[in-house]
Order: sequence, then C-alpha cells, then structure tokens
Amino acid sequence: MSTSSPADTSSTEHARTWVWSMGGPLLAVPVSAVTSWGGCTTTGMALDGAGMPDDYDRACAVAGLAGVISVGDDGAQALVLADEPAATCYLPEHRAFLRWLAARSEAELADTAGRVLTDPATEWQDCGTWTTDGPAVLMDSANAGTDLSAGYPDGRLPEQAPVPLLAGTWKVWAVHAEADELVWAGLVHLLPASP
Repeated sequence: MSTSSPADTSSTEHARTWVWSMGGPLLAVPVSAVTSWGGCTTTGMALDGAGMPDDYDRACAVAGLAGVISVGDDGAQALVLADEPAATCYLPEHRAFLRWLAARSEAELADTAGRVLTDPATEWQDCGTWTTDGPAVLMDSANAGTDLSAGYPDGRLPEQAPVPLLAGTWKVWAVHAEADELVWAGLVHLLPASP
C-alpha cells in the first residue's frame, strides 16, 4: 500500500532508523531480554505447519494494532506492532512508533504523525499496557534475538533500531490515520501508566 518508501527520503529530512519486516510483525523487546526471543524456527507452525507455536507464531497471533506477549521465562514482555508488516521507526520525542502505511515522503508522514499525536479528537485503540525494565530494540519478530549481532552471510545485520525508554509500565495506544488517499500513518503511542 506504500506509494513511496523510507529509502526515498531526502538528505535534508531528519534521519530516522527504519526497520523493515520480512512479512510478519515487528516488535520491541527489552534489551535485557532480547537474547530470549527465539523468532521463527524450523519446528514452529509457520515453517513446519504442524509444530508447536514458536515466538514468531505467538507474535503473529496478536490481534489488533498492537499487543504484548511474554519473552523467555523471567517475566519480560515484548510489544508486538501487529496488523501490518509496515516499515517502522521510533520517535523518542513522542514515545511513539511511526508506521509507514503510505506516503510520498518521510517528511509528509512525520507531519501527519505530529498532527495525529496532538489532536485531542484522535480515536486511539487501547492496546493494554507494556512493562519494560528499560531500553528496548525494535526488530523483526522472525529474527532470533541472538542473531541481531551475528549478521547474515553477506555481512549485513538484521534490521533493528534502538528504543530508548525508561523502566516502567506504559499504556499502549494505537491508531491508523489517513491524511488523504496517499498518506496513511500508523502510530503506536506509549504513555506512562497511572501509579
């Protein structure tokens, strides 16, 4: 559905780290738990068809625009950016994930996101809460966390971006907003949960 892509941005625009998906959902995993994320395995349902659900299968099962699932055995949580495998970046100044659903330029998409984030009439979808013990990494749910630093045979590293966050519990609000027929922005906004 994208009319342009993050790679088409001009050098005068603010540099953001965009993460692409191989077709499944993206997710944010706390740095402390990233090596516990198993991704898509040969024995999971996506590849085997009859296996037990692996982490990738669990991420794919999240309904709605976003949701939270467990990571590992120590109580960590991952925030799954569901619904669309759209290229995504993190906007630390807004504590929001910006999803490239359709746009002619990154500037146009960012402008739409700014309007949506400040508009009190925005109809946000409540996607629960996410607890993290600090910074996270935005990544493709198909990748295992242990592979993020290992790289591919051609030397590239898997797609990833830092998500600088303080430890805490965050309310997760999400929306798909259409500025016009060629500009659609997805947003997943994190707000401090009430004490």
